[in-house]
Amino acid sequence: MPKLTDSQLVILSAAAQRDGGAALPLPKSLKFKEAAVTRMLNDLRQQGLLEEKPASHDAIAWREVKDGGRMMLVITAAGLKALDGESAGETSRRSQPTKSRAKKARPETKAADAQGRHRKQPPSRAGTKQGLLIDLLKRKSGATIDEIVAATGWQAHSVRGAISGSLKKKLGLVVSSQKVADRGRVYRIGAQS
Repeated sequence: MPKLTDSQLVILSAAAQRDGGAALPLPKSLKFKEAAVTRMLNDLRQQGLLEEKPASHDAIAWREVKDGGRMMLVITAAGLKALDGESAGETSRRSQPTKSRAKKARPETKAADAQGRHRKQPPSRAGTKQGLLIDLLKRKSGATIDEIVAATGWQAHSVRGAISGSLKKKLGLVVSSQKVADRGRVYRIGAQS
């Protein structure tokens, strides 16, 4: 599977968090000309990460067909696996999008307080910039500060603050960093404390 760009990952992540898996509208943090958006969405379709299906009356249409019908783009099972860093070649035959992860019951994470006692913390909300940050850091390839800035629209100091404050201290996530030759310092989320 070809390596996905950060923008493509942001599109897939946003689609995975929506009911029905709709790829449109694009997240506001992405600012592209219409031709570039069309090319990017077509690339994701050709890779099998997005697919067309008839659009409901309230959905944003990707294109209109000759008989007056409207088509929308939704994330596929392969698209969901690509977000988790798995190979898209090992996808199941099912191409229906899964329900939004936001509505599933999620376990609460535990973080140790100053005395070493564990207290329950609510998990990050899906569909937020913090949720997007966590998704980027959970990728097998991790993310650099520049990649996170491009995806979220935050400034570099805000990204660093979110990693150390929100993710490490409040949510108790273990965030590691490592220098990589081509990319610079890469951050990843490891096991929880």
